[in-house]
Amino acid sequence: MTTGRVTAAAWSLSAMAVGVLLVGCSASVSVGKKTEPKLSADKLATTVSEKLAAQTGQPKPNITCPEDLAGKVGTTTRCKLTAADGSTLGVTVTVSSVKGDQINFGIKADDKVSPAAG
Repeated sequence: MTTGRVTAAAWSLSAMAVGVLLVGCSASVSVGKKTEPKLSADKLATTVSEKLAAQTGQPKPNITCPEDLAGKVGTTTRCKLTAADGSTLGVTVTVSSVKGDQINFGIKADDKVSPAAG
């Protein structure tokens, strides 16, 4: 049986993932008047980072999202949390409801951390 070393960053990332999975997380963002509400990828990343930090009591993680989030119930996108050591954790964002220009969404982190490349 082999025992791997767990870095402090990976430990924090794992603890954060467990906290998010156990507690769950959601957010609501007003995006302004448009025909179909949409949340920019940058604003989504900032909101996800803030919500994860608040849920876990950890500093705001580095989150990137590849695309804008359309304000349509059931729409999902995958964001990525990157730790200081380069390890990553996937985060799924799913629109749960839309009321006017308000997009409500749930956030769920993956249960497995990917180690840094290289």
